[in-house]
Amino acid sequence: MNSKNTKIAQPYAEAFLELAAKNSLETTINDLNCLSISLSNSNDLKKLLSNPLVSSENKKSIIKSIFAEKIDGTTLRFLLVLCDRGRIAYLDSILEKATELAYKAASIEIVKVTSSTSFTPSQQEALISKLKKMTGAEQIKLEIKTNPNLIGGFIVQVGSKVIDTSIQGQLRELSSYLGASVL
Repeated sequence: MNSKNTKIAQPYAEAFLELAAKNSLETTINDLNCLSISLSNSNDLKKLLSNPLVSSENKKSIIKSIFAEKIDGTTLRFLLVLCDRGRIAYLDSILEKATELAYKAASIEIVKVTSSTSFTPSQQEALISKLKKMTGAEQIKLEIKTNPNLIGGFIVQVGSKVIDTSIQGQLRELSSYLGASVL
């Protein structure tokens, strides 16, 4: 998210969470996840919402037809306000920021994990247990990616803190210590 998007997304995300406060936090998080998944699965929807040539009324009718049965009325009205204000093109950034704030309010920590291989369910549970102790969060939501270039090990990112236990990271550290070029 670039700084312009952040400046626009932050107040709208905060306003949405204030509006949604009358609903349960779980409902709000489910709505945010539903919208995020829908946008990430449909490039056509993203393009349509960010197209300035499509009228606000057309965008509103499309949003109603797609999401009326899937999300809470408060969330739907918020999307329609974004259309009226010409901010629906920033929906991705607003959703990202609102999800981050909602997770924080629910004491859910988002942890990004990049691994050389897939984790087994028992490995995920062990990692979640360690991360709960480390962060003090009640719940951990793992976002796991695999990257075979890591050779072995994994990288964990919790907020701005990065823990790199990968072979690639260790080789990079060793090469910088020896004054060699970075791998």
